[in-house]
Amino acid sequence: MEHKTVLILGGGVGGLVTANNLRKSLGKEHRIIVIDQDRQHRFAPSFLWLMTGLRKPEKICRDLNSLSKKGIEFVEGKIAQFDAKSKTVEVNGRQFSGDYVVVSLGANLVPDSVPGLETTGHNFYTMEGAEGLRDALRNFKSGDLVVLITSIPYKCPAAPYEAAMLLEYDCRKRKIRDDVNISLYAAEPGPMGVAGKELSAAVRKMVEDKGIHFYPEHHLESVGTKEKMLHFSNGTEAHFDFLAYVPKHEVPEVVREAGLVGESGWVKVDRNSMETKFSGVFSIGDVTGIPLALGKPLPKAGVFAHYQAEVVAHNIAVDITGKGKTKQFSGAGECFVEIGDGKAGFARGNFYAEPLPQVKMYRPGRYWHAGKVLFEKDWLRRWF
Repeated sequence: MEHKTVLILGGGVGGLVTANNLRKSLGKEHRIIVIDQDRQHRFAPSFLWLMTGLRKPEKICRDLNSLSKKGIEFVEGKIAQFDAKSKTVEVNGRQFSGDYVVVSLGANLVPDSVPGLETTGHNFYTMEGAEGLRDALRNFKSGDLVVLITSIPYKCPAAPYEAAMLLEYDCRKRKIRDDVNISLYAAEPGPMGVAGKELSAAVRKMVEDKGIHFYPEHHLESVGTKEKMLHFSNGTEAHFDFLAYVPKHEVPEVVREAGLVGESGWVKVDRNSMETKFSGVFSIGDVTGIPLALGKPLPKAGVFAHYQAEVVAHNIAVDITGKGKTKQFSGAGECFVEIGDGKAGFARGNFYAEPLPQVKMYRPGRYWHAGKVLFEKDWLRRWF
């Protein structure tokens, strides 16, 4: 058997699961290389707790260099060039060649897509932004608090709705709720719409039952930084004293230049095998665009990156060793929905079901919140 090399671009959820599963399936003669521009893996689902002071940064970070103890190589650096046809990558002036490549680079966040947004609000989709929000929140005592979804698609469809409810909970804990008006403006018709009308309505009810005003289909056009006003394309305006926002998402430039992007603006893959048009090149997670039967794309969520990674790692191992049968990604997924007060809901289902995804939301309670806490601990223990 020839010695093979697998290049994994990105050390997030998909990259970690792919690397770990491959290492378990392949002998040490085969190289597994993870490439990421940041040596710190940051557990993004905990950013919501970080922004409200319920977590410390060091508790939700792990060093990707620690993968070396498992026989997984880690290269820190920005990918300057990626040739999908030859399966070569240039990093820090060095060239790496693989027999297989797994693209798991996620989505780039573009907070400066609307002038003024980045300087007047808090982007809680990054660790630095969540920390900044936490620090600013301590000095916020009254006024208009706005949570804003600037554009679609964006990763973790529940997150902005969770953020609004957790911020409402924080205001109640600090006994300032009566002095704070909370609104959520979304560039989409409703929460988690791809999961179906029933689930979307259930999440909206959770939000509005907390006295949070919800304004769907509001597309941000500009930000008035001096007067602290949001201007939307439908002609409406909204004042804010405190702004938490989800920035625009887009495919990384190096991926676009590699010729992997389809008509959706994201990487086009076979929705079952996750293989791109280039043989031996796979793509998983947020960087992909997978159309569903109802006309909307598969949501960008860590759970899908995880399950896609398991399939891709298994199939690459089968191809290398000649042992076993290939698997397919089924479209199944689940997520927790934090609502505050130490409670959470839980949604689970099959997003590949036709004609519509079949997703069920379980009643919120302390049980599901405890489940997310355990999931966080297990994740940070298992993959490092």
